[in-house]
Amino acid sequence: MDAGRETLSGHRSGSGFARGGSRFFEFFIESRRTIMGATLTLLGHSSFLVKTGGGKTIYIDPWLDGPTCPERFKTPEKANLICVTHGHFDHIASILPIYENSPCPVAGPYELVNLLADDGNLPDEHKGLMGKGGTVAFGDVTVTLTHAMHSSSYVDSGTYAGEPAGLILTLEDGKRIYHAGDTNVFGDMALIAELYAPDICLLPIGSRFTMDPIEAAKACEILQAKHVVPIHHSTFPPLTGTPAQFQEEVKKRGLSTQITVLEPGQEVEV
Repeated sequence: MDAGRETLSGHRSGSGFARGGSRFFEFFIESRRTIMGATLTLLGHSSFLVKTGGGKTIYIDPWLDGPTCPERFKTPEKANLICVTHGHFDHIASILPIYENSPCPVAGPYELVNLLADDGNLPDEHKGLMGKGGTVAFGDVTVTLTHAMHSSSYVDSGTYAGEPAGLILTLEDGKRIYHAGDTNVFGDMALIAELYAPDICLLPIGSRFTMDPIEAAKACEILQAKHVVPIHHSTFPPLTGTPAQFQEEVKKRGLSTQITVLEPGQEVEV
C-alpha cells in the first residue's frame, strides 16, 4: 500500500491524489498570476523593476549600482525585457549586466539600442529597435515610444544616441504604464493622454535636468493623470525638486491625481 505523503493540513494522501493535487496547485498558481495586478518597484532615481500579472520581469532604465538602489536589488534578476528611454549613464548603466545575466530583448530608441548591441554583442532577435510612435510586441506585452524633451548621448564617449524618448508599457491585462523618461513638460502630452490614457505615470520632478515640481504638476493636468509616481529626484544635490513640493503644486491646481511617493525598494500595484 502506498503511504502517500503529508499534505499542508497534516493529513496523508495517496500518491494518485498527490499527483492530481500537484497539477491543481500548478493550475492555481498560474491562474493567480493571470489575475494579479502588476507591481512597480522603484530601484532609485528613474529605475524600475516591473513584475507583470503574467509572470514577466521587465526593467526600465536600470541603474542597479546607483547610489540609491537598495542592496537587495543590485544583483540582476532574470529578465524577460529591458526598456530604455535615452543614453545617459543614469538610465543605461545596468542594461548590459542584466542582459549578460539573462539575454532578452532590449527595447528603445534605434540608435541607442544599436550602440548597446555593439557593446554587448546582442543578436538581431534581441534588438528592440524603435522610433517614436512605434509599437512593438514582446510576447503579450507591448512597448510604444513617445516624445520627450531632453538630450541623449552614449556613456563617456558622448556618441549621438538618437533622440530621447518616453515609453508606454502595455501589460497583459491592458494596463498602461507611462514612463516619461527625462523631459520637461510639453503640450503634446495631451496626445499621450488621448491615445493611451495611462493608468499610472512615472514623472521626473527633480529640476536642473528635467521638469521641476511646477512643470510636473502641469504635466499631470495635461495628461489627465490618474496616478503618478514622482521620479528622478533626491539622488544628487543638484536635483532640488522634492515630492512634497510636487504634491503642493498638484494641490494648487485642484487635481484629483493620486500621488504615490515611493522610497527605493518600495512597490506599487498597477
